[in-house]
Amino acid sequence: MELKAFVEITRPHNCILAGVVGVLGSIVAVGHFPDLGTAFLVFLVVTLGCAGGNTINDYFDYEIDKINRPERPLPRGAMDRKTALYYSMLLLAIGLVLAYFINVRAFLLAVIAYAAMLLYAWKLKPLPFIGNLVVAGLTGATPLYGALAVERIGLAGYLALCAFLVNVAREVVKDIEDVEGDVAKGARTLPIIWGKKKAAYVGATFALLTVAASFLPVRAGVGLGYYAMVPVDLIILYAAYIILKNQDRESAHRAQKLLKVSIFLAVMAFIVAAMV
Repeated sequence: MELKAFVEITRPHNCILAGVVGVLGSIVAVGHFPDLGTAFLVFLVVTLGCAGGNTINDYFDYEIDKINRPERPLPRGAMDRKTALYYSMLLLAIGLVLAYFINVRAFLLAVIAYAAMLLYAWKLKPLPFIGNLVVAGLTGATPLYGALAVERIGLAGYLALCAFLVNVAREVVKDIEDVEGDVAKGARTLPIIWGKKKAAYVGATFALLTVAASFLPVRAGVGLGYYAMVPVDLIILYAAYIILKNQDRESAHRAQKLLKVSIFLAVMAFIVAAMV
């Protein structure tokens, strides 16, 4: 057993980024950096949840990863499956204990999000579109969690909605990118069932809904700060254009990468809007 596998299996770069987005959600909610202790707890709860979710996902994806991701810790033998199962439960348990010390609402959302991650990895991942919605929901819940931790929603509610919608778009586009491999392993994703073109329309629709939702803060009285979101909207629209124009693997890859970048840029834009 390799000790580095305990870090590698969590995919730490993704977990750390998720933790940072959770803290940024707190900033968006209150318009300034929150109490350092609260911010640290938010970071740990989100990071540990992501780490536990990635680990349990690898536990259930063991057979698939032996074919598609043989370099990962479980298929290459760096960690056995039972250890991965216990390790994921430990990470999630620590995360829930820490969430308890934030406040009741933050604890309850952590319970719901952690349960959704387990259910997704165990049963929901293969289901067409349902899995996409769950992943998008978890992404949208990340900034919302930071907001609940500081007991104020503010603009973080709009950010969570935009994050959810753009992630539905990205998940569908990513399925278009992965369609060849998914067909080989017997998956039933949206582009496999409906075809790439129809799936592209679904992805583009959610991209457009994201742009529409980004205008909602204007109705909430946000002034010039809103315009920080305009370049992000343009990136999202361009990604929609790419995938509608062509549904080959390269185009889908470009579009989903642009949508991924737009998520983080949207967080930055909402911080500007909250502070101006």
